[in-house]
Amino acid sequence: MISVLRNPAYRNLFGAQVIALTGTGLATVALGLLAYDLAGADAGAVLGTALAIKMVAYVAVAPIASALLGALPRRVVLVSLDLVRVAVAATLPWVSEVWQVYVLIFVLQAASAAFTPLFQATIPEVLPDEREYTRAVTLSRMAYDLESLLSPALAAAALLLVSFHQLFLGTAVGFTASALLVVSALVPQAKAPQRRKNLYEATTRGIRIYLATPRLRGLLAVHFVAAAAGSMVLVNTVALVRDVLGRGASDVPVALAANGAGSLVAALALPRLLDRFSDRVIVSRAAVALVVVLSAGAAFAWQWPLLLALWALIGAACSLALTPGARLLRRSACSVDRPALFAADFALSHACWLVCYPLAGWVATVAGMTTAFVVLGVLTAAGAVVALRLWPTHDPEVVEHEHHDLEPHHEHLHGAVLAGGVWRHSHEFRIDDHHLRWP
Repeated sequence: MISVLRNPAYRNLFGAQVIALTGTGLATVALGLLAYDLAGADAGAVLGTALAIKMVAYVAVAPIASALLGALPRRVVLVSLDLVRVAVAATLPWVSEVWQVYVLIFVLQAASAAFTPLFQATIPEVLPDEREYTRAVTLSRMAYDLESLLSPALAAAALLLVSFHQLFLGTAVGFTASALLVVSALVPQAKAPQRRKNLYEATTRGIRIYLATPRLRGLLAVHFVAAAAGSMVLVNTVALVRDVLGRGASDVPVALAANGAGSLVAALALPRLLDRFSDRVIVSRAAVALVVVLSAGAAFAWQWPLLLALWALIGAACSLALTPGARLLRRSACSVDRPALFAADFALSHACWLVCYPLAGWVATVAGMTTAFVVLGVLTAAGAVVALRLWPTHDPEVVEHEHHDLEPHHEHLHGAVLAGGVWRHSHEFRIDDHHLRWP
């Protein structure tokens, strides 16, 4: 797996991702402390609103940013967005009003919503070989998991030496280092997309391609399954550990760490699994596993060792369900449309979390934890059924398909026939002697 880091361009981009993630982890801890410093007992409401703003920015900004920035040089765009994040992080220690936090968080997350899909869409251009790309995706997943495990500990150690305001400055340093690494990487520039008739066409193109592709409609249902299961962990762990099990505050990060550890172990096993089984087999079985684990949680989550085991299984199943999604996106569009498609996936997946986060908290508060497990279990079951129905069992990489409103502007178009105003064709693209296929 580590062999993929021999590619110098990918090595620099991966380093940029790891450093930026570390800075973001520090900012998450500092944001909670800043909310308490400004609002006292109302800190939870302030932090909850900030997180809601984050999700809204992710859902709304990603497709628009992809349309507006897609024709610009990628390296310039990525570095510019990193510098915007540097400016916001450096400003946060000086805020004195809650509304200022909200404005800055929106700007920060809007920059991230523009940066992340474009960054993700760049990796397949750097690593066109699917085996190498699979290992790169796995490394990315491991980076996210390790950040969730290590950033709180790093922040706690830093707080022994500095105030929480300096954590934001650490975030700014991280984004600066990320920008420098992106500058040093040879980032390929995809062919500029065709000019659209209007902004609506440009901003919705990725979502229209996404929803027109059967495997990606199935992937969206899987995103909902993972969001429902993950929300149970991220939203209700504190209440489960403190109120239901009666354990101390120090056990809350232990439970969250069990979830991260399960995800990390699954990510390590994933490349070998993908060498043996299809994406659909792994993703669908992981989605079904989430249904089983959440259903079991209603009966077995009331003992500490069992809760840790359930949380680890949820982390592992979410990792197996979500990580192959990047491979599906890669093979579902050519380089021209890939940034728009990654942006669509970014927005739609976070829309699932935007629905499931408040639902998990509201049901647990109003009806209790057992009901929350049952309700979210039913939602995961429904999502898994929808995913299996939408994602064809026979899912070849090259499929003859139709575009009713998407013009065939791609290079190397093979076998296109205009019949009744509808283009029928299959795509095949050759980049550095590797085949990228659509849908």
